[in-house]
Amino acid sequence: MPIARRSVLEGMLAAAASSFVPLPGRAQEATILTRPIPASGEVIPVIGLGSWITFNVGNDPVLMDECASVMAAFFTAGGRLIDCSPMYGSSQTAIGYGLAKLGMPKPLFSAEKVWTSGPDGPGQIERSRQFWGVPRFDLVQVHNLIDWQENLKTLMDMKSAGTLRYVGITTSEERRHDLLEEIMRTQPIDFVQLTYNVVDREPEQRLLPLAGDRGIAVIVNRPFQQGALTRRLRNESLPSWAAEIGVSTWAQFILKHIISHPAVTVAIPATTSVDHVRENLDAGRGVQMDAGMRARMASYVQDL
Repeated sequence: MPIARRSVLEGMLAAAASSFVPLPGRAQEATILTRPIPASGEVIPVIGLGSWITFNVGNDPVLMDECASVMAAFFTAGGRLIDCSPMYGSSQTAIGYGLAKLGMPKPLFSAEKVWTSGPDGPGQIERSRQFWGVPRFDLVQVHNLIDWQENLKTLMDMKSAGTLRYVGITTSEERRHDLLEEIMRTQPIDFVQLTYNVVDREPEQRLLPLAGDRGIAVIVNRPFQQGALTRRLRNESLPSWAAEIGVSTWAQFILKHIISHPAVTVAIPATTSVDHVRENLDAGRGVQMDAGMRARMASYVQDL
C-alpha cells in the first residue's frame, strides 16, 4: 500500500476509535432510523454490515486494513450490527482485526452463526468468539438450518446461561421457506435472517407477516442479490419521484424499499468500499417509503 494511502487509512481508524464523531456531510444531519428488537425492545439501526465474500481476505495486510477502514466508516456513520459466519472463510479474522484496531467500539452488535452438524456447535461458537475477540456474542444464528434442532438447543442453553443475548436462524434459499416458517411458528427464536429485496419478494406473503405476529426480529441478507441487482439497474434511470425520499442511487433506493417494510429490523449489505458503506447507511436517514411508494417501486423495477 502506498504510504499516503496507508496514512489516510490509519488516520480514519484512529479518529473512529477515539471518538466516533459523525462524518461531515448532508446525510449526517439526519439520525439513522432504528427499529426495536421485539424480544427486548432494544433498538438497532436499520442498516447493518454483512461480511460474506467481502471480508474473506486471508492474511493480506492491505486488504485487512481496508476491511478495518470499512468498519470504521460503518461505526462512525451510525452502524451497529455486523454479521458473519464460520462459512465465510477468513471474514471472522478480518472482523476481529478491525475491532481490535478500533479499540472494540461500544456500538457493536455482534451477530454470528453456527454452521456445523453434531456435537461441535459449542466448540465452533467459542472459536468464532475468539476470532472476533468479544466477551460474548449478542446474537448467534443457526446458519442455513444446518442441524437446526441440535444447534438451536445449544443456543437456547447458552441464552439461559447468560452467555448469549439472542437466538436466531437463517436461510438464503427460498426452497427452505416452508421449514423456516415451521420453526418460526413453533420455536421461541428472537431473530430470523432471510433474503428479501424488490425482486425476491416471496417473504412478503407469509414470512414477514409471521415475524410481525410472532415478535421475531428480521435481518435481511443479500439485499442486492450479491451485486447482481445493482449491476442490472445501473444503466437504468431512477424514477423521478426518488427525489421525494432523498435518494440518488439504486443501492439507496433498494435499501429504502427493504427497510420500509414494518417487519424488517435491519438489512445487511456487504461491501469493500468506504464510500459504499456510507451510501448504504445514508439510506436509513431522512424520509422513508410508505406503502404506496413501496408498491410503486416494485412495479417500476419489474417493468424495466
